[in-house]
Amino acid sequence: MIKRQWTLLFAAAIVFSGCTNDATLRQKADELAHKYIITDGHVDIPFRLANKMEDVSVRTEGGDFDYVRAKEGGLDAPFMSIYVPSSYQETGGAKAKADSLIDLVENLAADHPDKFAVAASPAEVEKIVTDGKIALPMGMENGAPIEDDLNNVAHFHKRGVRYITLTHGKDNQICDSSYDTTGTWGGISNFGREVVAEMNRVGIMVDISHVSDNAFFDVMKIAKAPAIASHSSCRAFTPGFERNMNDEMIKTLGANGGVIQINFGSSFLSKESREKSTENREKISSYAEENDLKWGDPKFLEYAQEVTRENPTYADVTDVADHIDHVVKLVGIDHVAFGSDFDGVGDSLPYELKDVSDYPNLIFHLLKRGYSDEDIEKICYKNIWRVWNEVERVAKELQAAS
Repeated sequence: MIKRQWTLLFAAAIVFSGCTNDATLRQKADELAHKYIITDGHVDIPFRLANKMEDVSVRTEGGDFDYVRAKEGGLDAPFMSIYVPSSYQETGGAKAKADSLIDLVENLAADHPDKFAVAASPAEVEKIVTDGKIALPMGMENGAPIEDDLNNVAHFHKRGVRYITLTHGKDNQICDSSYDTTGTWGGISNFGREVVAEMNRVGIMVDISHVSDNAFFDVMKIAKAPAIASHSSCRAFTPGFERNMNDEMIKTLGANGGVIQINFGSSFLSKESREKSTENREKISSYAEENDLKWGDPKFLEYAQEVTRENPTYADVTDVADHIDHVVKLVGIDHVAFGSDFDGVGDSLPYELKDVSDYPNLIFHLLKRGYSDEDIEKICYKNIWRVWNEVERVAKELQAAS
């Protein structure tokens, strides 16, 4: 009896010790999130606000981002996604759409100068953060706004765009898309080669998220500066999902000096989440067809919510940590960062990573896996700073040689 009591006390002590250790790590994670700059490669605020304007300088009921929650989570420099849908490639007006979204970001900063400021370099971000504000660097998602005029690359650089995702959901004038099966160029077009060279020359990071595998390897052969994947994850966890990067691509990006910024969307993180999403989508579509319902109809939305509740598709914050682990094992700690896709992946964010207040939860799990403070600092911002600064250095070198 005495022996059993000692056994139970010992077990309880271990559990208590584990809880105490977790509490200590969570506190440390929160401290690191606010000590180090956190940059995120892809936050879809401009498109969200263009569809429904609201005041993100205060806590909002909907969406994944606002000033209050960003401050709670330690987010300092979310790249504002200047997202131009592929439909503009057919209708025209892509450049004008991009300019209007850039105007929106500039107006956000102008309307709340005590909280936000547009940033165009790592040094500017650091100054803005030191002043207690959130920096808003910009990246353009889809190269369609370049249209067929190479001068537009410099135009968007002048407007503050510091990366361009070469394409989006369909092949465009620059290269093929991972979501398209047409294979228009078999990789990158001749004009696309000129675009990449011009991006290197003016100092815009080349973003290979969304491009086809062939286009990716074409870019790697011609790029004169490191590239990024602003919001992609690892295909090893989602077999057959070309939107994510396979191991060979991650190794090639690492050799290029680039960085993959892990997407938080559940369907990017696990095979199970993708399969459940497909199940739910098919079930909802069948119901809508049988009942002659359109997306947005109250009955449609009610049924969709019911299906999702019965068969949740969410991954977990630990799945994001798994992707980070995978990149680190393949190419080292210098080539991975955050690229959440907040406000861009809808209701598909993993448990414990539901909005911009939750970065400490991810940092906690990284600490728990043995990542050092220096490792965390690199993932939070230093890896992207290295690429961004190198892109600027290469640009100055190319401009001096021309």
